[in-house]
Amino acid sequence: MKRTVQFFWAGVLAIFGATLQISAQQNNNRIPVDISSISLSKEIRPFISTVYINKQQDPITVYASLQFTEGTIHKGTVPDNHVPKKALVRFVVFNSSDTAMSVYFFPGFYFTDIRLYSEQQNRLRHLPDIQPENKEKAGYRLLKVPAGDSLTVVAELRFLKTYINKIRPRLVKPEHLDIFIASLHAISYQSDLVTYVFCGLLLMMILYSLSVFFQGANPEFLFYSGYAFFIGGMLFTKALFNYHTEPVNFFLEEYLDFMMQCLGIIFYMVFMQKFLGTRLWHKFLHWLYNTGILLLGFTLLTFTFLHYATDNYPLENLVENGTKVLLLLMIIIFLFYSLQHWKDKLFRYLFWGNLVYLLFSLVSLGLIVAPGLFPVSGLAANSLIYYEAGLFFELVLFLAGLNYKNRRCLIEETRERETLKAQNMLKEYEKGIAVYKAQQEERQRISADMHDELGSGMTAIRLMSEIARNKMKENTPAEIEKISKSADEVLNKMNVIIWSMNSSNDTLDNLISYIRAWSLEYFENTPVLCKVSTPSEIPEKEITGDKRRNIFLCVKETLNNVLKHSGASEIYLDISISHQLIIRIADNGKGINMENLRRFGNGLKNINRRMESIGGRFTIENNHGAVTLLTLPL
Repeated sequence: MKRTVQFFWAGVLAIFGATLQISAQQNNNRIPVDISSISLSKEIRPFISTVYINKQQDPITVYASLQFTEGTIHKGTVPDNHVPKKALVRFVVFNSSDTAMSVYFFPGFYFTDIRLYSEQQNRLRHLPDIQPENKEKAGYRLLKVPAGDSLTVVAELRFLKTYINKIRPRLVKPEHLDIFIASLHAISYQSDLVTYVFCGLLLMMILYSLSVFFQGANPEFLFYSGYAFFIGGMLFTKALFNYHTEPVNFFLEEYLDFMMQCLGIIFYMVFMQKFLGTRLWHKFLHWLYNTGILLLGFTLLTFTFLHYATDNYPLENLVENGTKVLLLLMIIIFLFYSLQHWKDKLFRYLFWGNLVYLLFSLVSLGLIVAPGLFPVSGLAANSLIYYEAGLFFELVLFLAGLNYKNRRCLIEETRERETLKAQNMLKEYEKGIAVYKAQQEERQRISADMHDELGSGMTAIRLMSEIARNKMKENTPAEIEKISKSADEVLNKMNVIIWSMNSSNDTLDNLISYIRAWSLEYFENTPVLCKVSTPSEIPEKEITGDKRRNIFLCVKETLNNVLKHSGASEIYLDISISHQLIIRIADNGKGINMENLRRFGNGLKNINRRMESIGGRFTIENNHGAVTLLTLPL
């Protein structure tokens, strides 16, 4: 019996619903939507009629005089001149179930205000404004329909100031609202994922630019980090709030994204001025970028004024799109300028990067201005993807150009550093030469003074002692003999000092000649026969006075030891030259007791000390007499 009653009421409701549908079709073709048959959501564009009214008009007042158009007046986006207006969307819902039901009305994404009315006898009255508590679900309004009843709904919609407004109303079951919202977000999942990856790259560029700035204090990279921050922030927020109906997304879509884009491009232009040194090397580019910066500054002020102080959205959108077109024109001008500087490899990188960016930007702008121009769908129909692709390839080619510039700067810095080093070395050499010349001049002056003053004085002492000795003959005091002998020794030593200090004697040839002459003269009135062997050809090599003096004194000390202690009848002095000066002094005397060097201790120590002080070496050995070897690297 119970089942029979249920079938009866179901039949009654079905007949009632069919009657309502026929009645609706006869009444202005209003086809009702059965909300009891909705499982998740239902698009109701085929069941609506629309009309536009001015922003100042009240729907309740003017409703009776309005002429609705079946369906949506505009299949695609709402034209710019209709964006400041309000749209009225009318549709009929009925509930064929035996219980009261609710359904959410969702007109689309970009509506700043949604108000619902019910129509009865061609008059409107307000419906309760019931919306979810979650701000993310602010674009939804709840409708309640009693069991077996119908409701004619008129929705008053105010558009967001954007170029992507569409009227695509849907009815959503309340229990499935979260699933429906998740399905809307999934529409842009792939494009959002691409955007997040690209924003990650821009974040890396921000960190890289800041590190370069703080390490090298390069101001241009601070501006590049600003460019990457604003462009990356614009793209990230668009992806983060994509397909959201909350107020923050409205603010981003209406105003902030274009502001961030303009600010990012301003930073980019300043960066390019610093990066290319346009003020010094590229006057035209400097003027072009300054013009672009002023243009964008004027655009920011104009766009802000039009957005907040007027309802003239067509002009506001014209300013936005016109600015984008002018920026693309600036890229074209830059491309032609780069062709004129094609020999510069850096400009070639920038040319290809800007060319790819221009092509992708044109496609992106085409999809915005004329959506039906390109027969694409899905991810390929997303204008933001093409813009990001252009930015990505421009970034890759810019990094290649940056790498080339860094290598070029490194080479130039190395060359400048080497040049500066060479200049400093040259200055040091010149300074050393000046000091050396001053020392040589001082040596010349001192040797001349010693020769003129001391030499003449010592010679006078020697002569006067000789005269005194000759006058006294056999009665000559021993002191006179000592005076004469000391004067003779001092004069000889002074001659050696004068010879070593005279810079004109600083040659190897002079040293060898002086040693040869002095040795032969030293043994001239002695029982020792002196033989000297010198090279037939002596190279023209400079040898300092200090080295000449020490070598000569070592030779003198050795010859003195031979004459006093060796008992030799012959002495042989051999001088040879290779990569070093070698002086070999050999005698035929009794040799030297290597175990008892006390008699010669001080003299031999002096010889060894003198040779070590000038970088030479001293050795002595027995070989049929004593053999002394003095070596000095040349």
